[in-house]
Amino acid sequence: MPPNAQPTPQGADAQPLKGIAFKIAATFSFFLMVSCIKLVSDAVPITQVVFARNLFGMIPILLMMGYNGQLLTAPLTKRPGTHISRAVIGVSAMMCNFIALTLIPLPDATAIGFAIPLIVVVLAALVLKETVRIYRWSAVAVGFVGVIITVLPHIGQGSGDTFSQNLGVTMAFAAAFLSAFAMITVRKLCETERTSTIVFWFTMASTVMSFLTLPVGWIYPEIAWSQPNWLDMLYLIGVGVFGGIGQLLLTQSYRFADASTIAPFDYVNMVWAILFGYLIFSEVPTPEVLIGSAIVIAAGIFVIYRERQLGYDRTRPARAYTPSKS
Repeated sequence: MPPNAQPTPQGADAQPLKGIAFKIAATFSFFLMVSCIKLVSDAVPITQVVFARNLFGMIPILLMMGYNGQLLTAPLTKRPGTHISRAVIGVSAMMCNFIALTLIPLPDATAIGFAIPLIVVVLAALVLKETVRIYRWSAVAVGFVGVIITVLPHIGQGSGDTFSQNLGVTMAFAAAFLSAFAMITVRKLCETERTSTIVFWFTMASTVMSFLTLPVGWIYPEIAWSQPNWLDMLYLIGVGVFGGIGQLLLTQSYRFADASTIAPFDYVNMVWAILFGYLIFSEVPTPEVLIGSAIVIAAGIFVIYRERQLGYDRTRPARAYTPSKS
């Protein structure tokens, strides 16, 4: 078994249908969070939204840790520096992703995010020295062709929104790269750290880091301090609570099925992106987005299939990883 492989649920603990149900519920919760981000982004600076995501996201996570009796043991670590580095990367990814969500349609941002598993393959080869053979390299190359097709509608536009569109695409790519790098960092942490420790340190450190943006990032030029009204405040709370619940549901899904079973259901995100984008924001995906997404999804599923053949199981890193969408 490769050194990164982790034990998978066996026997009575292996309940793939239950794991898949939790995974789909997690994707739905994350898209409720994403909808709150888009609804509040015109009224509240994005740095303030990131802080709300981390602050209010702590509530369900700390409640669950308390219920499991992990609050006293979770902070114990011999690698605080690595945890803080991971939090810096994670908060940066979150910031880029949230900016992208405010500038480009949901299906477009979601499709670019599908490149994360492909980037992880590249980083695993470069950083972790994992052996990647021709099959996975070919899947990565095909997947990136799909990503290029996805972003074609945003390139060469002559409208006044060209800059915003291009910035949104750039932020989405930056978020995907940073998220993939965060996953690599989590894989290293999983060699010595408990899942509860990784989640606790990220939650606490990212809350503190996002709060430090208050003096420079919570001010709009036309007003003094951004003071959300009651509706905006509800959206901000929703960003954090739905994100935290989504993380717990995601973690729960890996209690019942291995990563290779659960991972393909990441692509349910495109269903939610099209549905939420159309019903709430009147966003209709272009043919290029649909075609590019299909190619990226196919490449991603092939990577998952190959990793399962090779004996890789990303269960524990997936449990401990807070997706940048969250």
